Amino acid sequence: MIPASCQTQEEQVLALASSTSLLRARDVAIRSLPTVILSRLVQDGRLKRVARGVYALPDQPLSEHHSLAEVALLVPRGVICLLSALRVHGLGTQAPRQVWLAIPHNSPTPRVHRPSLRAIRMSGTSLTEGIEPVRVDGVEVPVFNAAKTIADCFKYRNKIGIDIALEALREGWTQRKVTMDELSHYASIDRVSNVMRPYMESVAA
Repeated sequence: MIPASCQTQEEQVLALASSTSLLRARDVAIRSLPTVILSRLVQDGRLKRVARGVYALPDQPLSEHHSLAEVALLVPRGVICLLSALRVHGLGTQAPRQVWLAIPHNSPTPRVHRPSLRAIRMSGTSLTEGIEPVRVDGVEVPVFNAAKTIADCFKYRNKIGIDIALEALREGWTQRKVTMDELSHYASIDRVSNVMRPYMESVAA
Protein backbone atom coordinates (compact mmCIF):
# COMPACT_ATOMS: atom_id res chain seq x y z
CA MET A 1 0.00 0.00 0.00
CA ILE A 2 1.28 3.46 -0.89
CA PRO A 3 1.87 5.61 2.22
CA ALA A 4 -0.67 8.42 2.56
CA SER A 5 2.14 10.95 2.43
CA CYS A 6 3.02 9.76 -1.10
CA GLN A 7 -0.54 9.68 -2.40
CA THR A 8 -2.29 12.51 -4.17
CA GLN A 9 -5.37 13.89 -2.45
CA GLU A 10 -7.60 12.14 -4.99
CA GLU A 11 -5.84 8.83 -4.32
CA GLN A 12 -6.34 9.32 -0.59
CA VAL A 13 -10.07 9.88 -1.08
CA LEU A 14 -10.38 6.82 -3.32
CA ALA A 15 -8.47 4.77 -0.74
CA LEU A 16 -10.99 5.89 1.87
CA ALA A 17 -13.86 4.92 -0.42
CA SER A 18 -12.36 1.47 -0.99
CA SER A 19 -12.09 0.88 2.76
CA THR A 20 -15.82 1.34 3.37
CA SER A 21 -19.01 0.68 1.44
CA LEU A 22 -20.33 4.22 1.91
CA LEU A 23 -18.15 7.30 2.24
CA ARG A 24 -19.41 10.49 3.86
CA ALA A 25 -18.17 13.94 2.92
CA ARG A 26 -17.43 14.51 6.61
CA ASP A 27 -15.08 11.50 6.57
CA VAL A 28 -13.06 13.35 3.97
CA ALA A 29 -13.22 16.68 5.77
CA ILE A 30 -12.00 15.32 9.13
CA ARG A 31 -8.87 14.11 7.37
CA SER A 32 -8.22 17.68 6.18
CA LEU A 33 -8.88 16.74 2.58
CA PRO A 34 -10.90 19.20 0.45
CA THR A 35 -14.41 17.88 -0.15
CA VAL A 36 -14.43 19.44 -3.62
CA ILE A 37 -12.40 16.40 -4.64
CA LEU A 38 -15.57 14.34 -4.28
CA SER A 39 -17.32 16.32 -7.00
CA ARG A 40 -14.34 15.96 -9.32
CA LEU A 41 -14.22 12.21 -8.77
CA VAL A 42 -17.97 11.94 -9.46
CA GLN A 43 -17.55 13.93 -12.69
CA ASP A 44 -14.70 11.64 -13.70
CA GLY A 45 -16.81 8.55 -12.98
CA ARG A 46 -14.48 7.30 -10.27
CA LEU A 47 -17.09 7.81 -7.53
CA LYS A 48 -20.88 7.81 -7.50
CA ARG A 49 -23.09 9.97 -5.34
CA VAL A 50 -25.67 7.74 -3.68
CA ALA A 51 -27.22 10.40 -1.42
CA ARG A 52 -26.56 13.93 -0.25
CA GLY A 53 -23.08 13.84 1.26
CA VAL A 54 -22.71 10.06 0.75
CA TYR A 55 -20.57 8.42 -1.94
CA ALA A 56 -19.43 4.99 -3.07
CA LEU A 57 -17.17 3.43 -5.66
CA PRO A 58 -19.01 2.86 -8.98
CA ASP A 59 -18.73 -0.93 -8.78
CA GLN A 60 -19.48 -1.13 -5.07
CA PRO A 61 -22.19 -3.78 -4.52
CA LEU A 62 -24.92 -2.49 -2.19
CA SER A 63 -27.50 -4.56 -0.34
CA GLU A 64 -31.28 -4.24 -0.65
CA HIS A 65 -31.23 -2.22 2.58
CA HIS A 66 -28.57 0.26 1.47
CA SER A 67 -30.99 3.18 1.84
CA LEU A 68 -31.13 2.44 5.57
CA ALA A 69 -27.35 2.73 5.78
CA GLU A 70 -27.49 6.05 3.95
CA VAL A 71 -30.09 7.38 6.40
CA ALA A 72 -28.07 6.15 9.39
CA LEU A 73 -25.12 8.21 8.15
CA LEU A 74 -27.22 11.28 7.41
CA VAL A 75 -29.42 11.22 10.55
CA PRO A 76 -27.29 9.70 13.33
CA ARG A 77 -29.93 10.19 16.06
CA GLY A 78 -32.64 8.35 14.15
CA VAL A 79 -33.81 4.75 14.56
CA ILE A 80 -35.27 2.66 11.73
CA CYS A 81 -38.88 1.89 12.66
CA LEU A 82 -42.33 0.67 11.55
CA LEU A 83 -42.57 -0.43 7.89
CA SER A 84 -38.82 -0.20 7.28
CA ALA A 85 -38.06 -2.20 10.43
CA LEU A 86 -40.66 -4.80 9.42
CA ARG A 87 -38.78 -5.19 6.14
CA VAL A 88 -35.49 -5.72 7.97
CA HIS A 89 -37.07 -8.40 10.17
CA GLY A 90 -38.80 -10.12 7.26
CA LEU A 91 -42.29 -9.53 8.64
CA GLY A 92 -45.25 -8.80 6.40
CA THR A 93 -45.45 -8.01 2.72
CA GLN A 94 -44.72 -4.29 2.87
CA ALA A 95 -42.16 -2.76 0.49
CA PRO A 96 -42.03 0.85 1.70
CA ARG A 97 -40.93 3.51 -0.76
CA GLN A 98 -39.82 5.71 2.13
CA VAL A 99 -37.46 5.02 5.00
CA TRP A 100 -39.47 5.15 8.22
CA LEU A 101 -37.34 6.77 10.89
CA ALA A 102 -38.00 7.51 14.56
CA ILE A 103 -36.46 10.79 15.70
CA PRO A 104 -36.46 12.64 19.03
CA HIS A 105 -39.64 14.59 19.66
CA ASN A 106 -37.86 17.96 19.78
CA SER A 107 -35.59 17.37 16.78
CA PRO A 108 -36.08 19.36 13.58
CA THR A 109 -37.30 17.42 10.58
CA PRO A 110 -34.23 16.01 8.78
CA ARG A 111 -33.45 17.75 5.50
CA VAL A 112 -32.90 14.61 3.50
CA HIS A 113 -34.33 14.47 -0.01
CA ARG A 114 -32.87 11.13 -1.04
CA PRO A 115 -33.66 8.57 0.13
CA SER A 116 -37.18 9.74 0.94
CA LEU A 117 -37.91 9.83 4.67
CA ARG A 118 -41.03 9.41 6.79
CA ALA A 119 -40.12 10.83 10.21
CA ILE A 120 -41.99 9.59 13.29
CA ARG A 121 -41.42 11.52 16.50
CA MET A 122 -40.87 9.53 19.68
CA SER A 123 -39.60 10.36 23.14
CA GLY A 124 -38.41 8.70 26.33
CA THR A 125 -38.23 4.92 26.46
CA SER A 126 -40.34 4.68 23.30
CA LEU A 127 -37.29 5.98 21.47
CA THR A 128 -34.49 4.40 23.47
CA GLU A 129 -35.79 0.88 24.25
CA GLY A 130 -35.56 -2.10 21.93
CA ILE A 131 -32.79 -0.87 19.60
CA GLU A 132 -30.75 -3.65 18.02
CA PRO A 133 -28.19 -2.34 15.51
CA VAL A 134 -27.71 -4.29 12.29
CA ARG A 135 -24.77 -4.07 9.90
CA VAL A 136 -25.74 -2.82 6.44
CA ASP A 137 -23.07 -2.19 3.80
CA GLY A 138 -20.45 -1.71 6.49
CA VAL A 139 -22.60 0.78 8.44
CA GLU A 140 -24.08 0.12 11.88
CA VAL A 141 -27.77 0.93 11.51
CA PRO A 142 -29.97 1.33 14.63
CA VAL A 143 -33.21 -0.62 14.14
CA PHE A 144 -35.98 -1.40 16.61
CA ASN A 145 -36.20 -5.12 17.30
CA ALA A 146 -39.13 -7.20 16.09
CA ALA A 147 -41.21 -7.02 19.28
CA LYS A 148 -40.77 -3.26 19.67
CA THR A 149 -41.62 -2.79 15.99
CA ILE A 150 -44.85 -4.78 16.35
CA ALA A 151 -45.86 -2.72 19.39
CA ASP A 152 -45.08 0.45 17.42
CA CYS A 153 -47.32 -0.78 14.60
CA PHE A 154 -50.23 -0.92 17.02
CA LYS A 155 -49.35 2.45 18.51
CA TYR A 156 -49.24 4.07 15.07
CA ARG A 157 -52.03 1.96 13.56
CA ASN A 158 -53.80 5.12 12.40
CA LYS A 159 -50.76 5.91 10.24
CA ILE A 160 -50.07 2.46 8.80
CA GLY A 161 -53.35 0.55 9.22
CA ILE A 162 -54.43 -2.04 11.76
CA ASP A 163 -54.19 -4.77 9.11
CA ILE A 164 -50.42 -4.28 8.87
CA ALA A 165 -50.08 -4.41 12.66
CA LEU A 166 -52.07 -7.66 12.81
CA GLU A 167 -50.06 -9.22 9.99
CA ALA A 168 -46.81 -8.31 11.76
CA LEU A 169 -48.06 -9.78 15.03
CA ARG A 170 -49.16 -13.06 13.42
CA GLU A 171 -45.93 -13.51 11.46
CA GLY A 172 -43.70 -12.46 14.34
CA TRP A 173 -45.34 -15.11 16.52
CA THR A 174 -45.51 -17.94 13.95
CA GLN A 175 -41.89 -17.31 12.89
CA ARG A 176 -40.86 -17.32 16.56
CA LYS A 177 -39.21 -13.94 16.28
CA VAL A 178 -40.99 -12.63 19.37
CA THR A 179 -42.25 -13.90 22.70
CA MET A 180 -45.39 -12.85 24.54
CA ASP A 181 -43.26 -11.43 27.35
CA GLU A 182 -41.36 -9.25 24.88
CA LEU A 183 -44.55 -8.07 23.25
CA SER A 184 -46.10 -7.27 26.62
CA HIS A 185 -43.01 -5.32 27.64
CA TYR A 186 -43.00 -3.09 24.59
CA ALA A 187 -46.78 -2.78 24.54
CA SER A 188 -46.50 -1.33 28.04
CA ILE A 189 -43.79 1.12 26.95
CA ASP A 190 -45.93 2.22 23.99
CA ARG A 191 -49.06 2.32 26.16
CA VAL A 192 -50.99 -0.03 23.89
CA SER A 193 -51.33 -2.99 26.26
CA ASN A 194 -55.13 -2.88 26.23
CA VAL A 195 -55.19 -2.59 22.45
CA MET A 196 -52.80 -5.48 21.84
CA ARG A 197 -53.95 -7.91 24.56
CA PRO A 198 -56.93 -9.47 22.74
CA TYR A 199 -54.92 -9.90 19.54
CA MET A 200 -52.00 -11.44 21.45
CA GLU A 201 -54.38 -13.87 23.18
CA SER A 202 -55.87 -14.79 19.80
CA VAL A 203 -52.57 -15.64 18.07
CA ALA A 204 -51.30 -17.55 21.11
CA ALA A 205 -54.47 -19.63 21.48
